[in-house]
Amino acid sequence: MRVDVVSLFPEFVAQCAAFGVTGRAVEKGLLSISSWNPRDFAQGNYRKVDDRTFGGGPGMVMLIEPLQAAFDALKADDPTPPHVIYLSPQGAPLTQAKVRELSARPRLVLLCGRYEGVDERFLHAHVDEEISLGDYVLSGGELGAAIVIDTVARLQPGALNDAESAEQDSFENGLLDCPHFSKPVQHALGEVPAVLLSGNHAEIARWRREQSLERTARRRPDLLKSAQLSAKDRKFLSESGLWTE
Repeated sequence: MRVDVVSLFPEFVAQCAAFGVTGRAVEKGLLSISSWNPRDFAQGNYRKVDDRTFGGGPGMVMLIEPLQAAFDALKADDPTPPHVIYLSPQGAPLTQAKVRELSARPRLVLLCGRYEGVDERFLHAHVDEEISLGDYVLSGGELGAAIVIDTVARLQPGALNDAESAEQDSFENGLLDCPHFSKPVQHALGEVPAVLLSGNHAEIARWRREQSLERTARRRPDLLKSAQLSAKDRKFLSESGLWTE
Protein backbone atom coordinates (compact mmCIF):
# COMPACT_ATOMS: atom_id res chain seq x y z
CA MET A 1 0.00 0.00 0.00
CA ARG A 2 1.20 3.50 -0.82
CA VAL A 3 0.25 6.65 1.09
CA ASP A 4 1.07 10.13 -0.20
CA VAL A 5 0.87 12.99 2.29
CA VAL A 6 0.42 16.56 1.05
CA SER A 7 1.46 18.80 3.92
CA LEU A 8 3.30 21.98 4.81
CA PHE A 9 4.93 20.01 7.64
CA PRO A 10 5.77 16.61 6.12
CA GLU A 11 8.51 15.95 8.69
CA PHE A 12 5.88 15.76 11.41
CA VAL A 13 4.02 12.93 9.68
CA ALA A 14 7.24 11.15 8.72
CA GLN A 15 8.43 11.07 12.33
CA CYS A 16 5.10 9.74 13.58
CA ALA A 17 5.21 6.97 10.99
CA ALA A 18 8.75 5.89 11.85
CA PHE A 19 7.91 4.00 15.03
CA GLY A 20 6.07 0.90 16.20
CA VAL A 21 3.79 -1.09 13.94
CA THR A 22 3.81 1.57 11.21
CA GLY A 23 7.60 1.68 11.15
CA ARG A 24 7.78 -2.12 10.89
CA ALA A 25 5.21 -2.13 8.09
CA VAL A 26 7.40 0.30 6.17
CA GLU A 27 10.54 -1.74 6.85
CA LYS A 28 8.79 -4.90 5.61
CA GLY A 29 7.70 -3.18 2.42
CA LEU A 30 4.02 -3.51 3.32
CA LEU A 31 3.56 0.25 3.30
CA SER A 32 5.32 3.13 1.58
CA ILE A 33 4.90 6.78 2.54
CA SER A 34 5.74 9.72 0.31
CA SER A 35 5.48 13.38 1.29
CA TRP A 36 4.77 16.41 -0.88
CA ASN A 37 5.16 19.94 0.46
CA PRO A 38 3.12 22.51 -1.50
CA ARG A 39 5.70 25.14 -0.58
CA ASP A 40 8.24 23.29 -2.75
CA PHE A 41 5.96 23.96 -5.70
CA ALA A 42 5.08 27.59 -4.90
CA GLN A 43 6.31 30.47 -7.03
CA GLY A 44 8.16 33.65 -6.07
CA ASN A 45 10.80 34.50 -3.52
CA TYR A 46 8.48 33.88 -0.58
CA ARG A 47 7.06 30.56 -1.79
CA LYS A 48 3.58 31.80 -0.95
CA VAL A 49 1.07 29.02 -0.27
CA ASP A 50 -1.80 30.99 1.28
CA ASP A 51 -3.74 34.22 0.92
CA ARG A 52 -6.66 36.08 2.46
CA THR A 53 -10.16 34.71 2.09
CA PHE A 54 -12.54 36.52 -0.25
CA GLY A 55 -15.45 38.18 1.51
CA GLY A 56 -13.35 39.32 4.43
CA GLY A 57 -12.80 37.79 7.82
CA PRO A 58 -9.81 36.46 9.73
CA GLY A 59 -7.46 33.72 8.61
CA MET A 60 -5.79 32.61 5.41
CA VAL A 61 -6.69 30.00 2.81
CA MET A 62 -4.32 27.54 1.10
CA LEU A 63 -3.93 28.46 -2.57
CA ILE A 64 -4.88 26.27 -5.51
CA GLU A 65 -1.71 26.52 -7.62
CA PRO A 66 0.88 25.08 -5.18
CA LEU A 67 -1.52 22.26 -4.27
CA GLN A 68 -2.26 21.54 -7.91
CA ALA A 69 1.46 21.34 -8.71
CA ALA A 70 2.01 18.97 -5.77
CA PHE A 71 -0.84 16.76 -6.97
CA ASP A 72 0.52 16.76 -10.52
CA ALA A 73 3.90 15.65 -9.18
CA LEU A 74 2.57 12.81 -7.02
CA LYS A 75 0.44 11.52 -9.89
CA ALA A 76 3.43 11.63 -12.24
CA ASP A 77 5.49 9.74 -9.67
CA ASP A 78 3.07 6.79 -9.68
CA PRO A 79 0.26 6.10 -12.18
CA THR A 80 -1.81 4.19 -9.61
CA PRO A 81 -5.10 6.09 -9.21
CA PRO A 82 -5.24 7.42 -5.64
CA HIS A 83 -8.16 7.75 -3.25
CA VAL A 84 -7.88 11.32 -1.99
CA ILE A 85 -8.83 12.20 1.59
CA TYR A 86 -8.99 15.68 3.06
CA LEU A 87 -8.52 15.71 6.86
CA SER A 88 -11.22 18.11 7.97
CA PRO A 89 -13.45 18.72 11.02
CA GLN A 90 -16.31 18.87 8.53
CA GLY A 91 -15.74 15.30 7.35
CA ALA A 92 -17.37 12.04 8.38
CA PRO A 93 -16.01 10.57 11.64
CA LEU A 94 -13.16 8.09 11.30
CA THR A 95 -14.37 4.65 12.40
CA GLN A 96 -12.82 1.20 12.45
CA ALA A 97 -15.13 0.17 9.62
CA LYS A 98 -13.83 3.08 7.52
CA VAL A 99 -10.24 2.20 8.46
CA ARG A 100 -10.73 -1.37 7.26
CA GLU A 101 -12.18 -0.08 4.00
CA LEU A 102 -9.26 2.29 3.46
CA SER A 103 -6.67 -0.35 4.35
CA ALA A 104 -7.75 -2.42 1.34
CA ARG A 105 -7.06 0.38 -1.13
CA PRO A 106 -3.75 0.29 -3.02
CA ARG A 107 -3.09 4.00 -2.66
CA LEU A 108 -4.24 6.90 -0.49
CA VAL A 109 -3.50 10.60 -0.73
CA LEU A 110 -3.92 12.48 2.54
CA LEU A 111 -4.37 16.23 2.14
CA CYS A 112 -3.51 18.20 5.27
CA GLY A 113 -5.12 21.61 5.50
CA ARG A 114 -3.80 24.59 7.46
CA TYR A 115 -5.05 28.05 8.36
CA GLU A 116 -8.75 28.44 7.52
CA GLY A 117 -8.54 25.49 5.15
CA VAL A 118 -8.14 24.83 1.43
CA ASP A 119 -9.69 26.69 -1.50
CA GLU A 120 -13.08 25.02 -2.02
CA ARG A 121 -12.54 24.72 -5.77
CA PHE A 122 -9.53 22.49 -5.27
CA LEU A 123 -11.42 20.28 -2.82
CA HIS A 124 -14.33 19.93 -5.24
CA ALA A 125 -11.99 18.96 -8.08
CA HIS A 126 -9.71 16.49 -6.33
CA VAL A 127 -11.01 15.18 -3.00
CA ASP A 128 -12.96 11.91 -2.83
CA GLU A 129 -13.98 12.22 0.81
CA GLU A 130 -13.38 14.26 3.94
CA ILE A 131 -12.58 12.55 7.24
CA SER A 132 -12.73 13.99 10.75
CA LEU A 133 -11.17 12.78 14.00
CA GLY A 134 -13.98 14.29 16.05
CA ASP A 135 -16.00 17.38 16.76
CA TYR A 136 -13.09 19.69 17.47
CA VAL A 137 -10.59 21.74 15.48
CA LEU A 138 -6.84 21.11 15.20
CA SER A 139 -4.20 23.48 13.88
CA GLY A 140 -3.77 21.31 10.80
CA GLY A 141 -4.40 17.93 9.25
CA GLU A 142 -1.03 16.38 10.07
CA LEU A 143 -2.17 14.68 13.27
CA GLY A 144 -5.15 13.27 11.40
CA ALA A 145 -2.92 12.00 8.61
CA ALA A 146 -0.59 10.30 11.10
CA ILE A 147 -3.56 8.61 12.74
CA VAL A 148 -4.99 7.39 9.44
CA ILE A 149 -1.58 6.00 8.46
CA ASP A 150 -1.22 4.19 11.79
CA THR A 151 -4.69 2.67 11.61
CA VAL A 152 -4.36 1.37 8.06
CA ALA A 153 -0.77 0.21 8.55
CA ARG A 154 -1.65 -2.23 11.33
CA LEU A 155 -4.27 -3.86 9.10
CA GLN A 156 -1.83 -4.65 6.32
CA PRO A 157 -1.31 -8.44 6.20
CA GLY A 158 1.92 -9.23 8.06
CA ALA A 159 2.16 -5.91 9.90
CA LEU A 160 1.24 -7.41 13.27
CA ASN A 161 3.05 -10.35 14.83
CA ASP A 162 -0.34 -11.98 15.42
CA ALA A 163 -3.11 -11.22 12.93
CA GLU A 164 -5.73 -12.04 15.56
CA SER A 165 -4.65 -8.98 17.52
CA ALA A 166 -6.40 -6.74 15.00
CA GLU A 167 -9.45 -8.97 14.83
CA GLN A 168 -9.95 -8.70 18.59
CA ASP A 169 -9.48 -4.95 18.83
CA SER A 170 -12.17 -2.63 20.10
CA PHE A 171 -14.79 -1.76 17.46
CA GLU A 172 -13.87 -4.64 15.13
CA ASN A 173 -17.03 -6.49 16.18
CA GLY A 174 -18.92 -3.36 17.13
CA LEU A 175 -18.02 -3.63 20.83
CA LEU A 176 -15.26 -2.43 23.12
CA ASP A 177 -12.50 -4.89 23.91
CA CYS A 178 -12.51 -6.95 27.11
CA PRO A 179 -9.98 -6.39 29.97
CA HIS A 180 -6.54 -7.97 29.63
CA PHE A 181 -4.10 -9.18 32.31
CA SER A 182 -0.50 -10.38 32.46
CA LYS A 183 2.06 -11.46 35.07
CA PRO A 184 2.17 -11.57 38.03
CA VAL A 185 -0.97 -13.50 38.92
CA GLN A 186 -1.12 -11.91 42.36
CA HIS A 187 -0.28 -8.29 43.03
CA ALA A 188 -1.09 -5.59 45.53
CA LEU A 189 -3.34 -4.04 42.88
CA GLY A 190 -5.37 -7.23 42.57
CA GLU A 191 -5.42 -10.75 41.12
CA VAL A 192 -5.89 -12.12 37.63
CA PRO A 193 -9.48 -13.48 37.26
CA ALA A 194 -9.46 -17.20 37.96
CA VAL A 195 -11.28 -18.05 34.73
CA LEU A 196 -8.31 -16.84 32.68
CA LEU A 197 -6.08 -19.35 34.47
CA SER A 198 -8.50 -22.26 34.15
CA GLY A 199 -7.46 -23.47 30.70
CA ASN A 200 -11.15 -23.84 29.83
CA HIS A 201 -11.24 -22.09 26.46
CA ALA A 202 -15.02 -22.08 26.22
CA GLU A 203 -15.37 -20.44 29.62
CA ILE A 204 -12.64 -17.95 28.82
CA ALA A 205 -14.37 -17.02 25.56
CA ARG A 206 -17.69 -16.60 27.38
CA TRP A 207 -16.08 -14.44 30.09
CA ARG A 208 -14.37 -12.23 27.54
CA ARG A 209 -17.58 -11.78 25.55
CA GLU A 210 -19.55 -10.84 28.65
CA GLN A 211 -16.85 -8.44 29.81
CA SER A 212 -16.85 -6.84 26.37
CA LEU A 213 -20.62 -6.47 26.48
CA GLU A 214 -20.55 -5.04 30.00
CA ARG A 215 -17.78 -2.56 29.22
CA THR A 216 -19.57 -1.39 26.09
CA ALA A 217 -22.87 -1.01 27.93
CA ARG A 218 -21.27 1.07 30.65
CA ARG A 219 -18.92 3.19 28.56
CA ARG A 220 -20.39 3.35 25.05
CA PRO A 221 -24.02 2.19 25.14
CA ASP A 222 -24.57 3.90 21.79
CA LEU A 223 -22.51 1.15 20.13
CA LEU A 224 -24.94 -1.55 21.19
CA LYS A 225 -27.62 -0.17 18.89
CA SER A 226 -25.68 -1.20 15.80
CA ALA A 227 -23.66 -4.14 17.19
CA GLN A 228 -24.43 -7.65 16.02
CA LEU A 229 -25.80 -9.19 19.22
CA SER A 230 -26.83 -12.80 19.63
CA ALA A 231 -29.81 -13.93 21.67
CA LYS A 232 -27.36 -14.96 24.38
CA ASP A 233 -25.80 -11.47 24.34
CA ARG A 234 -29.17 -9.81 24.68
CA LYS A 235 -30.15 -12.11 27.53
CA PHE A 236 -26.93 -11.34 29.41
CA LEU A 237 -27.38 -7.59 29.01
CA SER A 238 -31.02 -7.75 30.03
CA GLU A 239 -30.46 -9.93 33.08
CA SER A 240 -27.53 -7.79 34.15
CA GLY A 241 -29.69 -4.69 33.95
CA LEU A 242 -27.04 -3.02 31.81
CA TRP A 243 -29.06 -2.33 28.69
CA THR A 244 -32.58 -2.64 27.37
CA GLU A 245 -33.60 -2.27 23.75
